[in-house]
Amino acid sequence: MAWELNSDQPIYAQLAERIRMQIMSGQYPPGSKLPSVRELATVAAVNPNTMQKAFAELERSGLILTQRTNGRTVTEKPEMIREIKEKTAAGYAELFFRRMKELGYTEKESVEFLRKEG
Repeated sequence: MAWELNSDQPIYAQLAERIRMQIMSGQYPPGSKLPSVRELATVAAVNPNTMQKAFAELERSGLILTQRTNGRTVTEKPEMIREIKEKTAAGYAELFFRRMKELGYTEKESVEFLRKEG
Protein backbone atom coordinates (compact mmCIF):
# COMPACT_ATOMS: atom_id res chain seq x y z
CA MET A 1 0.00 0.00 0.00
CA ALA A 2 1.47 3.37 -1.05
CA TRP A 3 2.31 5.89 1.65
CA GLU A 4 -0.07 8.83 2.01
CA LEU A 5 1.70 11.95 0.80
CA ASN A 6 0.37 15.46 0.31
CA SER A 7 1.31 18.49 -1.73
CA ASP A 8 1.89 20.77 1.29
CA GLN A 9 5.60 20.01 1.44
CA PRO A 10 8.23 18.33 -0.76
CA ILE A 11 7.76 14.59 -1.20
CA TYR A 12 11.34 13.77 -0.12
CA ALA A 13 10.80 15.69 3.16
CA GLN A 14 7.63 13.71 3.85
CA LEU A 15 9.46 10.46 3.13
CA ALA A 16 12.32 11.44 5.44
CA GLU A 17 9.83 12.34 8.18
CA ARG A 18 8.02 9.01 7.78
CA ILE A 19 11.28 7.04 8.08
CA ARG A 20 12.37 9.25 11.02
CA MET A 21 9.09 8.41 12.77
CA GLN A 22 9.59 4.70 12.09
CA ILE A 23 13.04 4.93 13.66
CA MET A 24 11.79 6.89 16.71
CA SER A 25 8.93 4.43 17.25
CA GLY A 26 11.31 1.47 17.22
CA GLN A 27 10.15 -0.03 13.94
CA TYR A 28 13.80 0.30 12.88
CA PRO A 29 15.82 -0.11 16.11
CA PRO A 30 19.37 1.25 16.60
CA GLY A 31 21.85 -0.56 14.37
CA SER A 32 19.18 -2.22 12.22
CA LYS A 33 19.48 -2.45 8.46
CA LEU A 34 17.05 -0.37 6.39
CA PRO A 35 15.41 -1.66 3.23
CA SER A 36 17.07 -0.55 0.01
CA VAL A 37 16.17 2.69 -1.77
CA ARG A 38 14.37 0.71 -4.47
CA GLU A 39 12.42 -1.40 -1.97
CA LEU A 40 11.18 1.60 -0.01
CA ALA A 41 10.49 3.58 -3.20
CA THR A 42 8.29 0.72 -4.39
CA VAL A 43 6.43 0.55 -1.08
CA ALA A 44 5.94 4.34 -0.99
CA ALA A 45 5.08 4.45 -4.72
CA VAL A 46 7.67 7.14 -5.45
CA ASN A 47 10.63 7.55 -7.77
CA PRO A 48 13.84 5.97 -6.35
CA ASN A 49 15.63 9.31 -6.82
CA THR A 50 13.12 10.94 -4.48
CA MET A 51 13.67 8.23 -1.88
CA GLN A 52 17.44 8.66 -2.30
CA LYS A 53 17.04 12.37 -1.52
CA ALA A 54 15.11 11.47 1.66
CA PHE A 55 17.86 9.06 2.71
CA ALA A 56 20.47 11.75 2.05
CA GLU A 57 18.63 14.10 4.42
CA LEU A 58 18.54 11.42 7.13
CA GLU A 59 22.25 10.75 6.60
CA ARG A 60 23.09 14.44 7.01
CA SER A 61 21.29 14.40 10.36
CA GLY A 62 23.32 11.35 11.44
CA LEU A 63 20.21 9.25 12.01
CA ILE A 64 21.18 6.73 9.35
CA LEU A 65 24.58 5.64 8.10
CA THR A 66 25.70 4.25 4.77
CA GLN A 67 28.09 1.33 4.79
CA ARG A 68 29.43 0.46 1.35
CA THR A 69 29.06 -3.28 1.70
CA ASN A 70 26.13 -3.40 4.11
CA GLY A 71 23.69 -0.78 2.82
CA ARG A 72 22.10 1.73 5.16
CA THR A 73 21.65 1.22 8.87
CA VAL A 74 20.08 3.18 11.71
CA THR A 75 22.56 4.89 14.01
CA GLU A 76 23.75 2.76 16.91
CA LYS A 77 23.36 5.74 19.25
CA PRO A 78 20.08 5.28 21.13
CA GLU A 79 20.68 8.60 22.92
CA MET A 80 20.55 10.40 19.54
CA ILE A 81 17.25 8.74 18.70
CA ARG A 82 15.88 9.57 22.17
CA GLU A 83 16.95 13.22 21.79
CA ILE A 84 15.25 13.52 18.38
CA LYS A 85 12.15 11.82 19.79
CA GLU A 86 12.00 14.23 22.74
CA LYS A 87 12.43 17.27 20.46
CA THR A 88 9.67 15.98 18.20
CA ALA A 89 7.35 15.35 21.16
CA ALA A 90 8.10 18.83 22.55
CA GLY A 91 7.14 20.33 19.18
CA TYR A 92 3.86 18.42 19.17
CA ALA A 93 3.11 19.50 22.74
CA GLU A 94 3.88 23.14 21.95
CA LEU A 95 1.60 23.01 18.92
CA PHE A 96 -1.18 21.36 20.95
CA PHE A 97 -1.06 23.97 23.71
CA ARG A 98 -0.87 26.82 21.21
CA ARG A 99 -3.94 25.51 19.36
CA MET A 100 -5.84 24.95 22.59
CA LYS A 101 -5.06 28.53 23.64
CA GLU A 102 -6.45 29.69 20.28
CA LEU A 103 -9.65 27.81 21.18
CA GLY A 104 -9.82 29.66 24.48
CA TYR A 105 -8.53 26.93 26.80
CA THR A 106 -6.13 27.73 29.62
CA GLU A 107 -3.07 25.56 30.08
CA LYS A 108 -4.74 23.88 33.07
CA GLU A 109 -7.91 23.19 31.06
CA SER A 110 -5.77 21.79 28.23
CA VAL A 111 -4.04 19.39 30.60
CA GLU A 112 -7.40 18.32 32.03
CA PHE A 113 -8.65 17.77 28.49
CA LEU A 114 -5.68 15.50 27.77
CA ARG A 115 -6.27 13.49 30.92
CA LYS A 116 -9.94 13.06 30.06
CA GLU A 117 -9.34 12.13 26.43
CA GLY A 118 -6.14 10.15 26.99
